Amino acid sequence: MLTSDFRYDLPERAIAQSAIEPRHAARLLDTRTMGDRVVADLPSLLTPGDLVVVNSTRVRRARLAATKDSGGAVEVLLLRPHTAGSWQALVRPRRRVRRGTRLTAGPVVFEVGQSLTDGVVVLKIVGGSVEEAVASVGTIPLPPYFHGELTDPERYQTVYALREASAAAPTAGLHFTPELIAALEGRNIMMTAVDLEIGLDTFRPIAAERITDHAMHQERVIVGEEAVSAIAATRAGGGRVVAIGTTVVRSLESAAAGGALRPFDGVTDLFITPGYRFQVVDVLVTNFHVPGSTLIVLVAAFMGSAWREAYTTALGRGYRFLSFGDAMLAERRP
Repeated sequence: MLTSDFRYDLPERAIAQSAIEPRHAARLLDTRTMGDRVVADLPSLLTPGDLVVVNSTRVRRARLAATKDSGGAVEVLLLRPHTAGSWQALVRPRRRVRRGTRLTAGPVVFEVGQSLTDGVVVLKIVGGSVEEAVASVGTIPLPPYFHGELTDPERYQTVYALREASAAAPTAGLHFTPELIAALEGRNIMMTAVDLEIGLDTFRPIAAERITDHAMHQERVIVGEEAVSAIAATRAGGGRVVAIGTTVVRSLESAAAGGALRPFDGVTDLFITPGYRFQVVDVLVTNFHVPGSTLIVLVAAFMGSAWREAYTTALGRGYRFLSFGDAMLAERRP
């Protein structure tokens, strides 16, 4: 399949540059009927006995203002640990740093090491700690297509976020509020959580001409015993598994790669493409994604060619796209 099969025209005006308040007031396209709803309607769109699964990751304050040993200013965006005492990161502007350059960000001092792929460099910690730097001078990294003002950093966190480890938010979960969760539970629709550490690669369009030539990025996934047991109980009771976001889909399907869902704590590079046989997820709630991205390919694998009708409909009706945008509800294609 060609990557161009998963592209569409996304006008700049459709990219959400502010967050809707309250969170659950965001629009929700029910792709089963192409009906217009809002996220607050989710309890009535699901069935008692269904199980909602969320990604409880928290966005790390991974953006650091740094100073070179020569005095110039740069920005460091921490991506993931590399080895003990070093991190993979993006440094901007890249042309201003060379191997051996020292960068000071609050209480931490890095030394620029080897260059990896896609502009990523290794930063060796030569003084202080990343934890201290993140706590004292770190800020939330926002998506590259977001140019608005975010006055409250918590607005780019889910209300149930726990372990701080991600470079981006699980955006479908941004629509959830305590009131929505209570309404779901009031309909006997329970919630459980997994944890996938989202990297910035999630925003990148596929560069290869064919999707089979794309090298999928790796992300750490934790699917605990509690989630596995809740899913087993839901299945036994005839309920469905409802994934809130594509990261939940990748988490659960990775944990079921051996044929049965089991607790899992490891790294996944699962690339879900059309033809994939889903093992766990029945229903997906997700935002509208970047053209030609791995997320679009996953959605196409889940709901078939109807994804394009859904996107065309949403654009025509003025839905807001990407991280702070609206959402859609889809059932897995048989």
